[in-house]
Amino acid sequence: MNAQRELFATSEYYRGGGEVRETADGTGIEITASLTATMRVTVTSGVFGPDNPTLLEVYGPRGRCVAVVDAVVDRHYGAALRAYFAHHGIGLTVMVCPAAESDKTLRTVEKILDFLGVNHCNVARDEPILVVGGGVISDTAGLAAALLHRRTPYVMLATSVVAAVDAGPSPRTCVNGDQFKNSIGAYHPPVLSVVDSGLFATLDDRHLRHGIAEIVKMAAVDELRLFELLEEHGERLLATRFGSTGDDAALRKTGDEVLHRSLLSYLRHEGTNAYEIYQDRPHAYGHTWSPGFERRAGLLHGHAVAVDMALSTTLAELVGWLPAVDRERIHALNRRLGLAVYDPVLERSDILLAGQEAMRSKRGGRALWAPVPRGRIGAVGYLEDVPAELLAEAVELNRVRAAALPDGGCGIGSRLDPTTGVS
Repeated sequence: MNAQRELFATSEYYRGGGEVRETADGTGIEITASLTATMRVTVTSGVFGPDNPTLLEVYGPRGRCVAVVDAVVDRHYGAALRAYFAHHGIGLTVMVCPAAESDKTLRTVEKILDFLGVNHCNVARDEPILVVGGGVISDTAGLAAALLHRRTPYVMLATSVVAAVDAGPSPRTCVNGDQFKNSIGAYHPPVLSVVDSGLFATLDDRHLRHGIAEIVKMAAVDELRLFELLEEHGERLLATRFGSTGDDAALRKTGDEVLHRSLLSYLRHEGTNAYEIYQDRPHAYGHTWSPGFERRAGLLHGHAVAVDMALSTTLAELVGWLPAVDRERIHALNRRLGLAVYDPVLERSDILLAGQEAMRSKRGGRALWAPVPRGRIGAVGYLEDVPAELLAEAVELNRVRAAALPDGGCGIGSRLDPTTGVS
């Protein structure tokens, strides 16, 4: 872009261009337009330490920070967050926001927009909002940022595994709708996503466990070495919260490698397909049928994904794409990590088939494009269609396998509180 055009740039984070052409017969005009969004992901430690420059580099030059913080996270880290900005003499205004799955609504987005808007913080179109928390706050505050001024940048500071490796750097911002989970949203990636595994120290076991499912999914269809690291160290990473508790420096290093490999695997595909122009998306493994049954079953997201992974992997075996030994290896890893591999909701064929058709529409309407392991662990293929009979056969196989397990395949702490919808 030439210097004169740069003078008029709305934001330092976005660039665009395009071309306008008259049609050959002079009766019409054709326009192409492009948007280039710059995104960074930083893995750091001690993010709230006064000597850590990660947040200072963004907010120091601006002199203020407007933040939306998960209410639970604020209880753990609110004081450290405020002390960091006070130490650097940067004004900080915080909205503390409930962020349970039941808060993932347009009403929550409206409240965040009210806080950010002209009657309160009056955030400028080039001013990055700071979002601190897990997957729900990432989705809701990210959607608010997408709507504010039609595109306002934000920085995502992840405090959960789900937010660190999936929802945080994801370009998809969303809330739940009647059709299925995450059905209302916009594509709006953070300009900076910050991961500090030290923040996992306060995660309860349930949230830690269901978050690791998002790492398993990438390993199974894209990164064999990542899968092997989880097989070797996964249970200890859970026990020590990715090495953030205890004094095992080697395990902390392994935890950081797992996070880095998972992020690289995710962004290798998602980073350059940020507006979901194409459906060859390995990270959607485990997310074909689960959006349709997750809330109906009352499952935590990661457990729903793991149940879907088990179903998808059995489908891959049935169509001859994956050896039984590899299907069992994926199944066994999820079991060792305490993830669900079966739920009776799968026996509701009406729910599965309705969810499958909704997902087909979401993915363009022409095909299902369900990602599954193909050939070996760490490689992916896409099922163009899954007939009802084949889906029923896979469900029955998994039902029989789960029936032989002591817990019926339900995993550890897999369900939301049925009275509150809170995990």
